[in-house]
Amino acid sequence: MSQESQSFRILVVDDHPIVRRGFAQLINHEPDMAVCGEAEDLAEAAAALEAIQPDLVIVDIMLKNANGLELLKRLPSLAPRTAALVVSMHDEQIYAERALRAGARGYVTKQEADEVIVTAIRRVLDGGIYVSERINERILMSFASNQPSAEISPMERLTDRELEVFELIGQGVTTRQIAERLNISIKTVETYRARIKEKMHLASGAELVQTSVEWAIKRSLT
Repeated sequence: MSQESQSFRILVVDDHPIVRRGFAQLINHEPDMAVCGEAEDLAEAAAALEAIQPDLVIVDIMLKNANGLELLKRLPSLAPRTAALVVSMHDEQIYAERALRAGARGYVTKQEADEVIVTAIRRVLDGGIYVSERINERILMSFASNQPSAEISPMERLTDRELEVFELIGQGVTTRQIAERLNISIKTVETYRARIKEKMHLASGAELVQTSVEWAIKRSLT
């Protein structure tokens, strides 16, 4: 069905009400698009996806008490025909490829969202993929060489779960709280911490905490 003959239904998942309202204004201004629902956390998003079955869902990486990548991985079972577009403030060099691997069809940074969000939505709804030129070139170069890029940082070597644990450490969440939040054992959290230290070449737990806190502060200022 062509874009002119239907109104595409879009669900916005972000834990900031102002951001959700901003996206809604941009999307609802288009004659063939409409925001059909909003959610601020994983539980609300999962329920809305199952109930609404939207054409597209916009997802932030960091949600209230959850990681947007987890929602992307659950999307096929919640809403098999729903496409996903990630719009996030987080570094696309670290998160864009992760989001695509998790099932997203595009990645837009919030810094550029006002200018490109509608274009990105249309690209994804047409069955395409939308990423910045920088990330597109990076992915193509990696594919062409069939080798991991020599420019990959230690942070990028972390798995999605290791990165989630790293982020929570930077937010001051204790090992026990991380275990409870992620529904895993304390021993498993300690294993993740050890892997993170090894991959990031950190000598101690104190250095891990310092590095994660510094990264969290840097992200909050961008």
